[in-house]
Amino acid sequence: MYKALKIELKLTNEQKIQVNKTIGVERFIYNEYIKYNQEQYKLGNKFVSANDFSKYINNVYLPNNPDKKWIKDVSSKSVKQAMTYGEQAFKRFFKGLSSFPVFKKKGKNELGAYFVKNNKTDFEFYRHKIKIPTLKFVRVKEYGYIPKNANIKSGTITKIADKYFLSLIIEVKDIVKTENTSTKGLGIDLGIKDTAICSDGKVFKNINKTIKIKKLKKKLKREQRKMSRSIEYSKSKKIKLKELKNFNKKKLKVQKIFYRLNCIRDDYNNKMVNEITRAKLKYITIEDLKVSNMIKNKHLSKAIQEQNFYAIRTKLINKCKERNIELRLVDTFYPSSKTCSCCGSVKKDLKLNDRIYKCCNCGLEIDRDYNASINLEKAKVYKIIA
Repeated sequence: MYKALKIELKLTNEQKIQVNKTIGVERFIYNEYIKYNQEQYKLGNKFVSANDFSKYINNVYLPNNPDKKWIKDVSSKSVKQAMTYGEQAFKRFFKGLSSFPVFKKKGKNELGAYFVKNNKTDFEFYRHKIKIPTLKFVRVKEYGYIPKNANIKSGTITKIADKYFLSLIIEVKDIVKTENTSTKGLGIDLGIKDTAICSDGKVFKNINKTIKIKKLKKKLKREQRKMSRSIEYSKSKKIKLKELKNFNKKKLKVQKIFYRLNCIRDDYNNKMVNEITRAKLKYITIEDLKVSNMIKNKHLSKAIQEQNFYAIRTKLINKCKERNIELRLVDTFYPSSKTCSCCGSVKKDLKLNDRIYKCCNCGLEIDRDYNASINLEKAKVYKIIA
């Protein structure tokens, strides 16, 4: 069984240069891989795999381009991993799971610096430091976070808002799951007014409506306006953004606020999922929300994106597997909000602004979202995803 964990690092200037160089080379190789496959497709040739492209780079590309020798300055495993990421992106596209792979832009959606365990001494760790291939020992910000006697397989260093994080893949012993004897179930209706409404009466408020988040969003708006002015100034004077001294400082401020907002939301979702799954439950039922369709509503698109519904679903899957709880997924078009939880009649003319459900058949008056959560708990047609 493999487990992932993420820790913040304290890199020296030399280590930062090496990590940034590795990230840059990976981005270049990833883009070259996509470009090469596009060229082969136009020529009518077959799709080129990561292994075949690796042979092309070493035997054809580098000998014919001596100015690209800096590719060899970083770990060969990191270069190969960038090709693997590209191949995975193409395979997902062929299966219809994602759109066509796009080029990676510097500073946007960059790949992480990948390091794999080659020797037994690699990823040797102590309370305050860890040994990473090509970087040697690196100090960690959180002491004692890595479990003792952990068998580390690989690591990836990513850069977020001028901070460096190490994501580790650790091999751990399989947990022997105890038999779940509970018969109690729970329905969860995810929404915008409140993040989660449970069929047992618990309501988890929307974190984005708190004063703390509102203040940060106001600050973000102000900093984005400053950055926008710099961009407009560079266009009017025909100056490159690189030549503006304070632009990178403004950009970093915006990135830090975004990072802070994401951390607060992620922490709240983690605590919410932990509290839900901590109860002794047999199963949990949620609705299969099509977020891509939901955000087409221009009035609610921003509020829906801030809720991170898919992230909540992923966290629920992981926690349910860990705690031996069955996670059920109900179809997108299941009328959970329109069905009466008392008599089962369907109210087809229910509007989005009707927050109280009033049944025309039995006269039940109940909160719309709470009614939906009860219907999800009672659902008979579902798919088990955990």
